[in-house]
Amino acid sequence: MFTSGLTSARDDRSTGRVLTAAVVGWAVAYGSLRVAWAAGDAPWFPPTGSDLLGFTGWWAVALCAAAGVVAVALGRASTWQPVLAGAAWAVAGALVAAAGFLLPELVGFLLLSPGPNFDPLPFASRLACVGGAALLASATAAYQRRTRGDCPSCCRTGVPGGRRSAPAWWALVAAYGAVAGLVARFVAQAVVGFDGLVLNGSVVALEVGMLLAGGLLPLALVHGWGRIWPRWVPLLAGRTIPRLVLLVPGFGLGAGLMAYFGMGLVQLASGSASQFSTGFLLAAMSAYWVWGLGLVVAATDYHLRTRRACERCRR
Repeated sequence: MFTSGLTSARDDRSTGRVLTAAVVGWAVAYGSLRVAWAAGDAPWFPPTGSDLLGFTGWWAVALCAAAGVVAVALGRASTWQPVLAGAAWAVAGALVAAAGFLLPELVGFLLLSPGPNFDPLPFASRLACVGGAALLASATAAYQRRTRGDCPSCCRTGVPGGRRSAPAWWALVAAYGAVAGLVARFVAQAVVGFDGLVLNGSVVALEVGMLLAGGLLPLALVHGWGRIWPRWVPLLAGRTIPRLVLLVPGFGLGAGLMAYFGMGLVQLASGSASQFSTGFLLAAMSAYWVWGLGLVVAATDYHLRTRRACERCRR
């Protein structure tokens, strides 16, 4: 068992080195593109002129540099440093926020309607930006596993053997907060009216998807029927639901909503002009952001409850 713990620790260090190199390589490659564009060679991308939100020009270069720096710091650190981990998560979050335009683009792909402003080049740039965020997030998670906690096999915290199956109270609050965010979004639309809304197949599919992602998904993350297919599901009733079925949309959609509408709120606060009233935009964007936050928090609890138990400490 002790040998298993040492092997796990060595594996974590090896994984950390690989991830550090991957983030630094990404920062150099993508950062070089951002330098070229910041120096004056950037094309104009519809509809705003830039491929990223908020972090444009040399700010995008600085963001790439920050990712590389914190990745190196994570790789060299041998003890748990909350400030370093927080900085790394903040940079990863900023990268996701910068690529916030990905959310409506991916939704458009799901609805088979990319939209008139779709351009492959900025789409690829945003994918690369999110790819860097994913690499940095993985490096940060590996650092936490390596340095945090007291078990040499998993570095998890909490009471040994104290795994729980029930959701935490904060996860329940988050899940129902996500549902409240969806409801608030529809209420805001009802207040201003539905005039001008064209009812077609894409719109109907979008509304159904919103109901599933804002009503069914967050509740599935905190209730038992989110782990076992209910009896009314044909062919799958009683079988275990694969974790990724809920975790991928929970984290992915949640992060996308927070990034896109969080940046929207920042632009609204800066006085950006829009065809919609400030009151409606503030209510709608805030509702979307709360919805996204609720999904991320509920998905985090679901991950902690459903991950494989450590063979050494049973956490």
